[in-house]
Amino acid sequence: MQSFTSLTFLVTLLIGLSYCDVSHVLQPVIVEDEVTTLPPPPKPYAFGYVAGRYPGHVDRSHSEASDGSGVVQGSFSYVDPRNQVRTVEYIADAHGFYPRLSHELKSPEQTEAVQRAANKHFALYAKIAEEHANPHHRAVQEPSLPRDTVAVSKAKDRHFTLYEKIAHEHAQIAAQREAERIAFEATSEVNGLH
Repeated sequence: MQSFTSLTFLVTLLIGLSYCDVSHVLQPVIVEDEVTTLPPPPKPYAFGYVAGRYPGHVDRSHSEASDGSGVVQGSFSYVDPRNQVRTVEYIADAHGFYPRLSHELKSPEQTEAVQRAANKHFALYAKIAEEHANPHHRAVQEPSLPRDTVAVSKAKDRHFTLYEKIAHEHAQIAAQREAERIAFEATSEVNGLH
């Protein structure tokens, strides 16, 4: 499906370019002993651009130049769905449009950080694959418990200190209420309220 999308894009581009105006390369036309006037010759031009989906990232480019005599040369590049850079070079003249698709598949440039991360990933993958290849490895390995950081340890200490303070206050309140209940019951019996 991905190659179909790339092919569709290329065919659409080629059809669009085939409808380009090349009237400036035609010879004068004689109709009933009358010569038609051709438009002035085109001026040479050149342009180019690069673009990307976010700043600092280039995923497509286009450059083109005309010599002023009707011959246009250019190229464009894009990243296909398989994340490969594809380049099309073309020439357009009075005889048609001639594209040449590069078959050299190049990956976008990897930075040093990406390469280090990839190496770390593959090393970890190899280690895990080796551990899983040994069925007795899991039986020997003890589970590792998470260790508290300094911040977590301090927070736990604060929590337990506050917990002990609140528990002590609640014990005092409970003792006070119990004493009040006992005193109430003692006075209630004496006064015959019971």
